[in-house]
Amino acid sequence: MCSRFLLMTTPAFPQKRILVVDDEPLVCDAVKMMLDFDGHLVETAGNGKEALAMLEKSDFDLVITDFEMPAMKGDELAVAIKARAPKQPVVMITAYAEMLQASGNPLAGVDLIISKPFLLENLREAIAKVSPGGVSSRRAAN
Repeated sequence: MCSRFLLMTTPAFPQKRILVVDDEPLVCDAVKMMLDFDGHLVETAGNGKEALAMLEKSDFDLVITDFEMPAMKGDELAVAIKARAPKQPVVMITAYAEMLQASGNPLAGVDLIISKPFLLENLREAIAKVSPGGVSSRRAAN
């Protein structure tokens, strides 16, 4: 019985430090809750400026950002992050994934795009793809 309990409480993936950036507090909280469920250490930022300040003070294994935010859009944040830390994985969550991909212009600094709405499984796939040893790509994870 004890071994079964340990299996159920052991995270399915290695724990990551993840920064979630979204101007919508409910979205930040929902993504944080999903990632917390898998045992990740998650911090949130409400905008790009706050995220950059947090990245100056702490290291994160992954940044997950929304695209459509006031003042600094997610792709602008991704470029600023990569200028400071070129190997920092950045995943973008957006309702505009198909439109952005159809434009034929890949978003600089963005390693992977997740379409809204998304599930926990989509986040898991994205984390696996952009993690060291994962299959990184610039396509949507639906």
